[in-house]
Amino acid sequence: MSKPSRRLTVVAAALAIVALTATACSDPEAESQVVTEDGQSFDLTPEQTERVRVDKVDEIAAKVPQAIRDRGTLIVTGAGGTAPPLRFYATDDTTIVGSEVDFSYLVGDILGLDVDLQVADWSQNFVKIDSGENDVFISNVTVTEERKDKYDFATYRLDNLAFETQKDTDWKVEKRQDIAGKKIGVGSGTNQEQLLVDWNEANVAEGLAPAELAYYQNTSDYYLALGSKRIDGYLGPNPSAIYHAATSGESKVVGTFSGAGDALQGEIAVLTKKDNGLIEAIREALQHAIDDGSYQRVIDRWGLQSEAVSESVINPPGLPRKPAA
Repeated sequence: MSKPSRRLTVVAAALAIVALTATACSDPEAESQVVTEDGQSFDLTPEQTERVRVDKVDEIAAKVPQAIRDRGTLIVTGAGGTAPPLRFYATDDTTIVGSEVDFSYLVGDILGLDVDLQVADWSQNFVKIDSGENDVFISNVTVTEERKDKYDFATYRLDNLAFETQKDTDWKVEKRQDIAGKKIGVGSGTNQEQLLVDWNEANVAEGLAPAELAYYQNTSDYYLALGSKRIDGYLGPNPSAIYHAATSGESKVVGTFSGAGDALQGEIAVLTKKDNGLIEAIREALQHAIDDGSYQRVIDRWGLQSEAVSESVINPPGLPRKPAA
């Protein structure tokens, strides 16, 4: 991913909000501090001076495997080119920031470990966990039954997906049949893609036209395609869709669904290699943060109120397996 592509979403959103808020018009720091019309602010700076930090909890930290305690760092892998507010490049085009980064630091603080943030393409994140090069994958990862074969999960957020389209269209997505014949952008290898594939199969079985799935390299590319009407819509994480719609002024959310499909509420979780001894300490760290209010402060900081949970759970039911052919 090139640096100009990385920064495009952040800069475009910041510039768009200048036209929406009077304060931004005279604020030389408008690019680094986005405020939506409903008052939600987003810090896009590398400094992240308002990041939520907490103290170590000795009894939880003692449950971390000895090798990681001796090293003193929690190596966290994740995506880099996703849209705010999840995990994205700050205005210096180098520093990774966002809600997923804040959750990483929250866990690291409670476990008494420094956080070493790594960036990789989506599929490579799993490879880094498989090899043991990285300890955890924290980057809007959905629990799925297939992934549970190889990985352990500790939940910390609901997984909701959103369809985003141009502001001047009347398309709404209330059921799977509503995507028939549309061209929809989606990330390759994601649960969003699996949901659309499943819906297409069901629609074709009913005699409806399938949706055409469009793949691009970066989130910013999807937004450019959406703005130029080369695609009818984009299916992605609900927080990013809400952020982009609120800050661009050019799009809107027209449908929201569970990331695990119609029958199950999807959940986002910290992912570790299966049975490596780390997941219980992570779950306890997340639960401690939920109980002491620091978790809610991260949720509020990034506008994720609709996706908050009251309990962290290890390996809950996930996105169902795709039936064997």
